[in-house]
This record gives sequence, structure tokens and C-alpha cells, in this order.
Amino acid sequence: MSLPSDGQHWHSGHYAKHAGFVPTFGLQVVALLAPQPGERILDLGCGDGVLTEALVKAGAEVIGVDASADMIQAARGRGLDARVMDGRALAFEAAFDAVFSNAALHWMTEPDAVLAGVARALRPGGRFVAECGGHGNVAAITVALLAVLARRGIDGRAAIPWYFPDPDSYAAKLAAHGFVVDRIELIPRPTPLPTDMAGWIETFGGGFLGQLPAADRPAALAEAMDLLAPCLRDASGRWTADYVRLRFAAHRP
Repeated sequence: MSLPSDGQHWHSGHYAKHAGFVPTFGLQVVALLAPQPGERILDLGCGDGVLTEALVKAGAEVIGVDASADMIQAARGRGLDARVMDGRALAFEAAFDAVFSNAALHWMTEPDAVLAGVARALRPGGRFVAECGGHGNVAAITVALLAVLARRGIDGRAAIPWYFPDPDSYAAKLAAHGFVVDRIELIPRPTPLPTDMAGWIETFGGGFLGQLPAADRPAALAEAMDLLAPCLRDASGRWTADYVRLRFAAHRP
């Protein structure tokens, strides 16, 4: 069993193995965007480029950006225009007809900087369509990880690596950055995991168990899974993550 390293690090192979459901569900967000041939689109937080590829196949001219060099390398391996870039410091001015993002915005914990960059990157009338973790997302998993840290004398709240907004607060942020919100909603989506909860924590929860000495992480991981099993593992041993997604479509006037 491999365990999270210190902090949150992305590995394209682990992501594909343990989180292959992410781009599958993301096709619904692609449909909401409805990319058109010839449009210029920015894929913000493109990861390994699976959905970027779908946008290209629709006939759009797409640039993918992600903060992870490993993910960008995987995206470039698909023949995509993919660039390492911090979502808080987007280097584009009125360059795109649309900005698309799936399962990435919640990792960008300075949302105002991100939204300012998206607004700059869009042309007048440009669309911003995205889905990310919303209020209540992976609540049980988060509480279990915090509990095992607390048992070891660590207050892990400062290490929570994500930002899961509610629709009202995020709509207000969008409006403050000049967007007109066309739709925004929370979507509860319990998600069966392709491997198990250990794989999910390995992929997404490095910031929690990474606070512990390496020798202590196996026991902490086992405790977290024991806490989660009654509500997230079925009688056949299959795990489900308690996902809640925030999906929205907005545009610049």
C-alpha cells in the first residue's frame, strides 16, 4: 500500500488509476460548455488532458494550463498545447471565447485571484463554465482524516487543501469580478471509487497524513478507513466517496 507523501503532489499515473472517474463525469461539463468549432478555449486545471482532448475534438483551439509539471507532461504526450501555469496568475489578456474547468478550482484556494485572471483572459461575451467541489464535498473523509490527526495531537485544519464554496457565496464572487451568472447549483454525487479509499487518500489527501512521520502513516490511514467504512463501504467491500459538486455557467457582458 503506497501512502501520501508530505504535502499534495500530483502523479498522472496515480490519478488515472485512482481517479479515472473525474474526466468521465467531466463530460457533462463539456456538454454544458457546448464548445464550437474555431473557438479559442482555455482549460484551467487541465490535468492529464483527457477533457482538453475532448474540447479539441469538438473543433476548438485549446490551451490547457495546470500547476503540476507531471500532469502537463502527460497532457503534452497527447499532443496538446499544455503549459505549466499557476491558476492564480493567468498570463492571458482577452484571448479566449471560453474558459473551462473541471475538478480543479477547489484546489485553487485564492478564488479572487483566480477569478480576476479568468475575467482578464476572456473576451467580452466570453463564457466561464466549470465544475468543482462544493459545500459538503468529501465531508466524511475530511472529518475522518482530521480525527486521526487529532488523536496524535495535531490540529490538521490548517492543512485542509481545498476550498468548497456554496452557490450563493461563489455567485457573489463571480458577480464581484464582473460575471453574469447564468446558472449555478450544488449536485450531490456519491461516487464509486475504482480502487479503494486508500487509493483516494493517496491521490488527494497527501496534505493530511503528510503531517505525520512516514512510519506513522500506515496506522493513521488504517484508522481513517475504519472510521469511514460504516458509511462509505458497502457489504461487498466497495468504497464510495461522498462527493458534492458545484457546477456553474457564467459570462462576461
